[in-house]
Amino acid sequence: MKICLMGSADCFESIVNKLKDTEITFLCDDPNSEVFQTAKKLNTNCKYVPPEELSAYFGANSYDLIVLTDYAKNLPEDVLTLGKFVNIHPSLLPSFKGSDAIQRAYLAGVKVSGVTVHWVTNEVDGGKIIAQYPVLIGNTTHFDEFKEDIIRLENSLYPVVIEKILKDEVFDFSDLIGNCHNDCNECNGCH
Repeated sequence: MKICLMGSADCFESIVNKLKDTEITFLCDDPNSEVFQTAKKLNTNCKYVPPEELSAYFGANSYDLIVLTDYAKNLPEDVLTLGKFVNIHPSLLPSFKGSDAIQRAYLAGVKVSGVTVHWVTNEVDGGKIIAQYPVLIGNTTHFDEFKEDIIRLENSLYPVVIEKILKDEVFDFSDLIGNCHNDCNECNGCH
C-alpha cells in the first residue's frame, strides 16, 4: 500500500508508527517546518511541493490514499479528482466545522464532542463521515484537559481508520478497544 500524508505534526507520528508496512510519502509546503523535520527523523520519504504544484504532483504520482492531518488549505477541485482524500476533524461533524473547533465546542458548553474522520470534498469539513468517536466534557473539565483528550483520541483513531480504509474494511467502535487512547493497555471502560 502507498499513502501520502499532508499537513501538520498532529497525528503524524502515530500514523507512521501504526502503518509500518505502508509506503508513506510526506508532502509539505514548508521544508523548514517542525513536521518536515520530524518526517525526516522517522525516515519518511519527504517532498517539498508548493500548493500551486499539487495538481501536477498528484497527476504524476498515484497513491492508495491521501491523508490530511490538520491541513489548513482548501484543495482545488482538480486536485481532489486525482485521488482519495481523507481528513480528521476535532469535533463531531457536522457541528463546529472549520478552524478552532475544539475551542468553539468547549466555549459553547457542549457535553459531548469528539473526533470525525471524513472524506475530503471542496466543502470545508463537508465530506461523508467515515468514523466518529465521542469525548465527554464534564462540568469541571478544564479546556486544556479537553484539548488533550481530543489530541489523544485523534492519535488513536486516525491510524486505525486509515488502516481499515486501506484494507477496504469498515471501522467499528470495537476497533479502538485494543488501542485505548488513555494508554491503559486494557480497556476497563475508561472511555
